[in-house]
Amino acid sequence: MAQNGTYLCDNQGDSAAGFGLGSGDLGIPFRLSDGTWGYVFGDCFTNQEATDPYIGSPVMVYQNTFDGSGQTPITFTGAQPSPTVAQLFGYQHRADNGFGNEVSRIPNDAIALSQDGRNRLFIQYTSVAQWVAPGSADDGSLQGGVAYSDDGGASWRDFDQHWPGSAKGGNGSPELMWSFAGVDPDGYLYIFSKPWNGSHNYSGDGGRIQLFRYRPADFFDGNLAARENWVYQGDTWQWLPAATAAATSIFAPGNNIGEFSVKRIGELYVMSYFDTTDYSIRTRTAARPDQPWSDPKTQVVGDRGLSPSRWRRPVLKNLYGGYIHPGSPDSSNLTLIISAWDGTAGHRPYTATQWSGLSV
Repeated sequence: MAQNGTYLCDNQGDSAAGFGLGSGDLGIPFRLSDGTWGYVFGDCFTNQEATDPYIGSPVMVYQNTFDGSGQTPITFTGAQPSPTVAQLFGYQHRADNGFGNEVSRIPNDAIALSQDGRNRLFIQYTSVAQWVAPGSADDGSLQGGVAYSDDGGASWRDFDQHWPGSAKGGNGSPELMWSFAGVDPDGYLYIFSKPWNGSHNYSGDGGRIQLFRYRPADFFDGNLAARENWVYQGDTWQWLPAATAAATSIFAPGNNIGEFSVKRIGELYVMSYFDTTDYSIRTRTAARPDQPWSDPKTQVVGDRGLSPSRWRRPVLKNLYGGYIHPGSPDSSNLTLIISAWDGTAGHRPYTATQWSGLSV
């Protein structure tokens, strides 16, 4: 049977625990240049139930082979570093690391790119200034950044550019939370981004998502000013240099959105996201990144609300996240990685779960 909420960690003696990862969330999947798989977690702990010792964020484990059919649960076969995981980035939590006080650096997506015989890993992250309460008009962010590694994830450094968050006057900036849709057959690297809402409590989110693209060589080398934005201008949508026009949200104002993910699966682009208003994981599809997107389809719901859109949908208590596994074979057999936690240390589960066999 396909996986339906299979824990990736927070189980005694599981493959994650074998590498020192007792409990953690997100589990963002991406493909490495050698064809194996990486999974990037957020705040992690050595013990189960989100209890100390605290490891940090982000944290990464590896898998040699992913079963795209979903018949086999994800099993980790390696760690960064080996043999026991540790925080990837060199910074201190709840401290000023040269940018202002930051609680944690939370990964939003990861991608591996190759250029002129070089392999490089990238993680886009949000530095959190504070975790905000429900209904907050402040998104709680410090800044967004892109870190890269040239040695398979052993060491990391940031590109010089950072995007200011709320603590630096950029409250609600749509630049802080990215998803790498991947390099399209047209040769461009497409990226979607939105305001930081990792707390799931930011009232000004509004479901805004924007789109931009790079020549992979430009992004690889950190020429971040070379991007083109997808812009609605002069009664038409068009690609324009970022220096001349800001990107436009591809969706009209709607429900608030937490974590999101966009990947090219087969011949379709698939978007998955945590709808914090509906309390569910939903998907949309489009033929191209810059083409119209379908109406949302509810895939997995939380444990509250009885609206018709939730009837006969699988349920995961305290859900969030919802990252598309790029190894999914097609849009009729999608694997999502969905997190679960009630936010209280000592409460189980604090984990990311595997859902396979979903159809968009």
